Amino acid sequence: MWATITKPFAWLMVWLYEHTGNYGIAVILFALAVNLILTPFMAKSKKSMMRSSRLAPKIAELQRRHEGNQQKLNAEMQKLYREEGVNPMSGCLWSLIPFPILIALYSVIRQPITRMMFASSDVVTTLQEYFMGKGFELSATGRSGAYIEIQLADLAHQYWSEIQTALAGKLDRLLDLDFSFLGLNLGEQPRWNFFMDTNWSDASVWLPALGLFLIPFISALLSWAAMQISSKTNPTTDTTGQAASTMKTMNFMMPLMSIWICFVMPAAMGIYWIANSVFGIIRDFVLTKVFKRQLDIEDAERQAQRSAREKELERKRLETELLRAQGKTEVNTNTSKKKRQAGEKQEREERRAAAEKAERAARRERLGIKEAEKPASQVGNRRYARGRAYVPDRFSNPETAAEATEAAALESEGAAAIDETVEETVPAVVSAAETVAEAVEETAAAAEEAVEELAEDAVQTAEETAAAVEDAVEELNAAAEDASISPAQAAKAAEAAIAAEPADAASADDNDTGE
Repeated sequence: MWATITKPFAWLMVWLYEHTGNYGIAVILFALAVNLILTPFMAKSKKSMMRSSRLAPKIAELQRRHEGNQQKLNAEMQKLYREEGVNPMSGCLWSLIPFPILIALYSVIRQPITRMMFASSDVVTTLQEYFMGKGFELSATGRSGAYIEIQLADLAHQYWSEIQTALAGKLDRLLDLDFSFLGLNLGEQPRWNFFMDTNWSDASVWLPALGLFLIPFISALLSWAAMQISSKTNPTTDTTGQAASTMKTMNFMMPLMSIWICFVMPAAMGIYWIANSVFGIIRDFVLTKVFKRQLDIEDAERQAQRSAREKELERKRLETELLRAQGKTEVNTNTSKKKRQAGEKQEREERRAAAEKAERAARRERLGIKEAEKPASQVGNRRYARGRAYVPDRFSNPETAAEATEAAALESEGAAAIDETVEETVPAVVSAAETVAEAVEETAAAAEEAVEELAEDAVQTAEETAAAVEDAVEELNAAAEDASISPAQAAKAAEAAIAAEPADAASADDNDTGE
């Protein structure tokens, strides 16, 4: 998969080398082509960063105004970015694109035979066996083994005629690749300790070694310069010092990383890094100049529009105040579609509520319910504290309680539970006590009614007993007359009959119990 990704870069490198005949120039032109391709993306990132930098004073004001309230500050900053049309993350996204290209180029430079020339691994094996047979020390393992294809391609260039004869038909797709550029071998790695074992008497030896040694430092210097120019043209929008500290750290670490990369990789990567930094500085300078002019024009237009809008609002305000003072104001019917729809919806709801109210009034009228200013169930400002179907005389008038309960429920349907015209002066405990007291009074009334009923039953029973006694006396008198007894004897017999009647009743009750 990685070989497929690197193919476009390999084709471009081969095409540039075939048309220039110089490996170093091909690397520089490759860097130029990459910068030209990325210019539209970098332009977008540059413009976004410049827009963000122009918001620094406004952001500082927001930070001062909302100090200590990070949530409010973030919301206000997002609102500011939205109003100004700025995406603070867009400047960072496009700046990451060069890194995959750098990795792909490294793969092409490190493996020129298989990745750049698209030759098979058999060609690598054939060349390795041939030169090892000639006495060259080649290793496919370790640090030097990572660049064995560069060594083989360099040796193949030096002995090109010889290998074309000795290995005829076995070097398919192999190119005569010359790594020399300005007297330097770009396939070699710079050595930081070259001065310890260099022949200083021979300029053809120490001068190329010194040139390779200087490549990492030139690359680091240009990388630092590019970052300085970018930070000067794009001042940070963070006034808390954190972004400035981060930028300072990057300005120190990135050049050091550039030095390390150029020392552990072939010199061709250092040349690419240098060329890319130079082209980046030129691109940044040109884009800054172009976008500064564009943003100045856009800011002037935006400021003019804002001023015109503020003037128009002020004019309308003064005109409205004048008309209001003269009593000539009128409702503006030229409302938006959204407002008209909201007004129509409110009117429909009001008509529906009025229809429902009229229907409830008609039902109350049919049932003979009259509107009461204050329902019997109201306690304080709670209209239905005793219940929406509450009927005060439900115990005293049980015959009409059901109908009255239904009428009370219908009357309270849809009505507000709180009476806004009455202040809440009755605590909840007092309301509860009143409800309990009322329940006790109702219970006492029910008990009194029960006692009255029992008393009435007792009186009726006494009257019935007296009537029975009178009947018995009359019967005895009649019997005495028939038997010719004296009145005194009849009276004694009546008393004996009356005394015997309770005993007979008790005997009858005992018999009933036994049964």
